[in-house]
Amino acid sequence: MNASISLCMIVKNEENILNRCLDSIKDKVDEMIIVDTGSTDNTIEIAQQYTASVYSFAWTDDFSEARNYSLRQATKEYILVLDADEYLDADADLQQELSSRLDYYLFNIKNYHSYGQSFTHSAVRLFKNDAALYYENRLHEHLNVVGNDSLKGGEAEALIHHTGYNAETMIEKDKINRNLPLMLQAVRENPDAYNLYNMGKTYLSLNEHLKAVEFFKKAYPLSTNRVFLPELLVKLAYSLGELDRNEEGLSILNDAVNVFPEETEMWYIRGELFAKTGYYKDAVASFEQCLKIGDSGSLVLEGSGSYKALESLGGVYEKQRQLTLGFDAVLKSLQAKKNYTPALKRYFNITLKAKVPLKDVYETIKQLYNIANIEELHLLLNILYGLRHPLLWDLLTQYSVNSQKHIEAVAKLYNKNYDGARAIWSGMPLQAVLPENGPDILLLAYIMQDPELLKLAVGAMNLSHREAKQLSKLIGGAELKAAEMTGPVEAQLLEMARNLIILQEMDRFETISAVLLTAKMDTKIKLCEVLIDYGYEKPAFDQLVKLYEEKPANVEVLKTLGDLCLRLGYFDDAEVLYARLMELLPVYSSFESCFNLYEGKRNLKGMRVIWQEIKRLFPLSQWDLALNGRTSS
Repeated sequence: MNASISLCMIVKNEENILNRCLDSIKDKVDEMIIVDTGSTDNTIEIAQQYTASVYSFAWTDDFSEARNYSLRQATKEYILVLDADEYLDADADLQQELSSRLDYYLFNIKNYHSYGQSFTHSAVRLFKNDAALYYENRLHEHLNVVGNDSLKGGEAEALIHHTGYNAETMIEKDKINRNLPLMLQAVRENPDAYNLYNMGKTYLSLNEHLKAVEFFKKAYPLSTNRVFLPELLVKLAYSLGELDRNEEGLSILNDAVNVFPEETEMWYIRGELFAKTGYYKDAVASFEQCLKIGDSGSLVLEGSGSYKALESLGGVYEKQRQLTLGFDAVLKSLQAKKNYTPALKRYFNITLKAKVPLKDVYETIKQLYNIANIEELHLLLNILYGLRHPLLWDLLTQYSVNSQKHIEAVAKLYNKNYDGARAIWSGMPLQAVLPENGPDILLLAYIMQDPELLKLAVGAMNLSHREAKQLSKLIGGAELKAAEMTGPVEAQLLEMARNLIILQEMDRFETISAVLLTAKMDTKIKLCEVLIDYGYEKPAFDQLVKLYEEKPANVEVLKTLGDLCLRLGYFDDAEVLYARLMELLPVYSSFESCFNLYEGKRNLKGMRVIWQEIKRLFPLSQWDLALNGRTSS
């Protein structure tokens, strides 16, 4: 015999989404209890189309109080709780779930973010209609099943979908700011583990990471054996990372992954923190572990065990200038999720650096991305515009896109149709030019040696008279001296140098690089790094040797030149440079670079010595040394 079910909901101003929720459940429950807490739209009228059991409840800033009022109206054996921005999966069979007649059931809830991302968590949503079961907590209310050993619970197979986390809904409801005073009040009234943890989550959502860390740390010692402990540790480590306290976050996660080895998100955040601190081997190992276990754990963020981990892996390889490995990883990421924006951006960046012909890049992206609708086309166009990629014009023309003038001008500029780009921008008054296009116009002014375009760029970028004068010398062919250049001008010239390489305007690049090589040391090093990034290793080597002769104790020169010597196979030179680097800058990345050198030379003794030093000096590092197929310990 089937168990009877009451749906219990609390709602307020849900006219845009209530139908979807109720349609998903109307044939699967025996009664609907809908409690309105003060709607001013058509929510009540919509609810009355489905049930006569619509009640009004005066809002008291207490979600549990409203939720418990709805439970008291239920008359059936079991109660199902949904929010208006949720809906039950079409394949859900509640009677099959209830065949075991347990006291309560945990449901997986899939939360959808903007841009196609999601995460899954679990919560009790189906339970016996019993006065002993009720909700607790003013905010982030939960059923009082924790610690009650007399109750028997299970996991439901049915899935609940939740759309309340997408950007548009969050903006519309302003949930975070609404919840903050309620959460603060809840913490004052009852500073238990759950409230402290949720307070930390609230501050994390507001990007107030210092406060988030404070509350997560208060919650941690009270959270032993609590179901949310893995998520608490992940979020604590994440907030520490946002505060650049990466090593503190890693210390937490290195212990946590041993206790919770199937929590993919732990491994993923661990990999991100390792990558930020230059522990690249540990980062690679963490992301590979994500791929090994897949999307798993109590907090499942979609893609952490697949396409997100692959993209992050590609990022580590790109930082190390291992472009083939980076390309392979990002390609697999796009095969898993074609519209994952970070992977699309990395794909285009890596192919530019690797000098993959644009025709091949375009053919590959057409096969991978396979534009199916206008939204997918817009996403791709926005990415190409943001990257200032030469393929932007090809897509605009192939799909006959009637784009805005500034987008068309950028597309023409990077398609080397300089006259076409100039015609558009020259026809615009200054007030119509977007500040974001100032650097584009400056680049075009330099390529075409056009002082009128320079004036437009200076106005759009709001540059000072001094900076405008410096750039005017550059455009006019006069000598621009290092002592005259401000920091912002140097930064603009560096970005122009990069774009000139992409456009293959090498004569113009030679001129601008000659200016940059009179600038301060860190600017010269950055120019060499741009050359290396785009495959011009011999010119970069020649310049770095000069810089080394000039400043033999500069650690950035030692690192950059050492890495380049390793890439070029100049192992003896690299060994000398790395030895000096480890002496002057004894940080982890210096030792990993030296290990990579010995690995490239297949010097097993050197590898072991450096690995042992890493283990001694940098206990955060966890990767093991494998020699001849065996792992050292």
